[in-house]
Amino acid sequence: MDIMAAPSRDNRLSLFNQVVKFQSLVRGKLLPTALCEFDAALRRADPDALKEVFLKYATVVRDDEHFITREDFVRHFLCLHTEENYNRETVNFLASAADYTKDGLISFEEFHAFESVLSAPDAMYLFAFQLFDTNGSGFVSFDEFEEIFMHTDLHKEVQFNFDSNFIRLHFGKDKKKVITYLEFSQLLHDMLEEHAVQAFQQHDRSNSGQITALDFAHIMKSIKSHLITPYVKEHLVSVAGGSTAHLVSFQYFTAFNSLLNNMELVKKIYTTASHGNLHAELTKDEFLHNAQMFTQVTPLEIEILFHLAQQQHPTGRVSYADIMKIAPLVVEKMPYSLIAVQAVSDPSERGFLIQTLESAYRFTLGAIAGAVGATAVYPIDLVKTRLQNQRSAFVGEVMYKNSFDCFRKVLRHEGLRGLYRGLLPQLVGVAPEKAIKLTVSI
Repeated sequence: MDIMAAPSRDNRLSLFNQVVKFQSLVRGKLLPTALCEFDAALRRADPDALKEVFLKYATVVRDDEHFITREDFVRHFLCLHTEENYNRETVNFLASAADYTKDGLISFEEFHAFESVLSAPDAMYLFAFQLFDTNGSGFVSFDEFEEIFMHTDLHKEVQFNFDSNFIRLHFGKDKKKVITYLEFSQLLHDMLEEHAVQAFQQHDRSNSGQITALDFAHIMKSIKSHLITPYVKEHLVSVAGGSTAHLVSFQYFTAFNSLLNNMELVKKIYTTASHGNLHAELTKDEFLHNAQMFTQVTPLEIEILFHLAQQQHPTGRVSYADIMKIAPLVVEKMPYSLIAVQAVSDPSERGFLIQTLESAYRFTLGAIAGAVGATAVYPIDLVKTRLQNQRSAFVGEVMYKNSFDCFRKVLRHEGLRGLYRGLLPQLVGVAPEKAIKLTVSI
């Protein structure tokens, strides 16, 4: 029975993506407010508004207390599994995250507590923990973990070995140890890496330390689907093993996964090497040189990066646009505030109004800069002009002997304002010129 089947069109999401997707949907229903500008956590919903939402879906009343059934919570409140022949076990499983007492009913206190979970900075892990903590004890046992994970599409694609050393390290040799929330978060994080390694071992039937390109693509699409972009997915087979090999070694396999996990660090290396220029194209040597300060990225990972980037544009260089095609951070999974402030890599992606405002901003800055510069050097320009234009009635007799003499006589006879006589016409010509240059050149 597929109790983790995704309600969307993609029924092949990993467990991690299932949790993210469902958690995001619930959060969107309970908390329509956007993320705080400088706060990692969501703003808490207004209790009165939350109560109004709760009563709208509460269909059970016991001793003057209202409750939402698990079915109403998932099918009516979240509008999931609304078909007539829906999977009841799936609905019960999803709603169990909000049913803390595990009695099949969700009280307002539980509804409110669940909203506080979704407001936490680590909401995704908290939500997943509550799904696996089926008896509400505050701990996750091996039996609970195995029961839930065995019913996922992920396990059905590539079976996980629950007798592995990985499981013994987390739950003990006899598998009797229960783990806390913090321990569970690390287990869930490491689980996908362990699952990928096990999948490699299962496909390496000859124990040669190599698998075929098709097996490699299958593992990545099933277990690491949350890390691969459409571009990477399209070229998985063609890049598998490197530029000449047709088999994928374990070293290549781990480097490929490590690269996808470290794409944010790859972006940092790129911006460091390009000095922030998102249009620069870097060679492999330039990238390797700047990657030396980041020991998490190996030469093999950089080799894979360039091999992936060259599938469409074999120039021997990598650009920021190439990196973004490989980076697994998808917009729909990003917090709202990050989407709102995300920079564009090409000015043409900005709207007409934004481009107009930016041009006006640059024009103003250019005009101010030109005016300040012209004002600062105007006394020098005035002295130069008067020296060039001075006339004398007698040969060898001049009004100003040199620049310093001219400056001194102007200051003595005309005052400080004399040094800036005629400044306004100069500004009328210089300010627009500098403004236009700055606006056009950027």
